[in-house]
Formats: sequence, C-alpha cells, structure tokens
Amino acid sequence: MNTFNQFLFGIYPYIAAAIFLFGSLARFEREQYTWKADSSQMLYRGHLRLGNILFHVGVLGLFFGHLFGLLTPVAVWDWLGVPHAVKQLVAMVAGGVMGSMCLVGLAILLHRRLSNARVSAVTRVGDKVLLLWLFVTLLLGLSTIGESASHMDGAMMVRLMTWAQHIVTFRGDAASYVANAPLIFRLHLFMGMTLFVIFPFTRLVHVWSGFASVTYLSRAWQLVRSR
Repeated sequence: MNTFNQFLFGIYPYIAAAIFLFGSLARFEREQYTWKADSSQMLYRGHLRLGNILFHVGVLGLFFGHLFGLLTPVAVWDWLGVPHAVKQLVAMVAGGVMGSMCLVGLAILLHRRLSNARVSAVTRVGDKVLLLWLFVTLLLGLSTIGESASHMDGAMMVRLMTWAQHIVTFRGDAASYVANAPLIFRLHLFMGMTLFVIFPFTRLVHVWSGFASVTYLSRAWQLVRSR
C-alpha cells in the first residue's frame, strides 16, 4: 500500500467529512440567504416534474442503500443467514434500478437547465460543475455493476463494507482494504467522497433542511386569532 492510497482512502475521507460538516455550519451561520434550492420552476416548468421525481427518488434510494449496505456489520448479515453472494446480487439490482432512475432524472434536469435560455441564464458555474460531477459519479457507480458481475462471491463487497466501517470507527488500516480494488471502484469512491467536499458550497445544502423538516411533526400548534 503506497502513500497515495493511504492518503486517498485513509485520510481524505476525514478531510471530506470535516469540510462537509464545518462548511455547512459556516454557511448556515454566515450566508443564510443563500441556503436554498434555487428552484427554477417559475422560469420554466417543462420536464421539471418528471426529472425531479426520478432524480430525488433515485438519489434517496442510493443514499440509504449505501448507508445501510456499507455500514451494517458483516456479522449481522452472517447472523441473519444472508450469503454474501445474495447480498451482492440484491445490491447490484437495487443499485442498478435506483442509479438508472437517478441518472435519467439528472439527464433530464441537466438538459433542461442547459437548453432553456431563461434557466441557463441564472445557472451558475458551480451549478454546472455540481450536476456534471453527480452525472459522472452515477456513471461510475453503474459501471461497477459490470465489474461486480464478474465475481459474484461477494468478496469485493465485503472489502468495501470493511473499509467503510473501519473509516467510521477511526481505524488506521481502512485504506488497506481497497488498495487492490479495481480502478472503477476507487474512482467511484473518490468521486463520492468529493461530493461531500463540494456540498457546503452548492445548492445541495438544502438537503439539511429536508431532513430537518421532520421536526415540524413535533412542533406545537400555531394559534392564529383574528384582530
């Protein structure tokens, strides 16, 4: 394992996480008026609903799929009696479906944003970089399915799970588990981690508000009285 691999998959995840958390806090504290999704619905409604639904359903499925798939300990799957090959197959099918939905939705939104003059005029460089970065990340993720299909024993999946779990538990040997992983997996990991780096500086910050909105369920009733 060389120094570059150790930095990229043993140190960089913590740098990305720190920028993600502290960058989001700093933006909320200093630039609250920029904390929004910058909707373009008022400028042009065409293709927005279809693209939005496909993208958001797909990206939420991918987020929670990666979250539970990578961070659920291998021992739990073994205790449940789920063979590694079966879990890998389920991950490939679910990831393929959600990834394809997300990719199609993103392609619609990207085409809409770049082809319509009014929407394009209010699209910042950062928005274009974000959309293209997401697009490439999705393509790489979907490409890993073909690589996974060539070895259905689940061994590579277990290595990726172990890497992720060693990262979140602050173990220094995490990078060793992906040192010899196929390039397509390592590229996808890098692109995915870098999304957390650019997150605080883009419209993605509105995701925090989406998760925080569940607190409204427990808020007291607002009393409105006539004068």
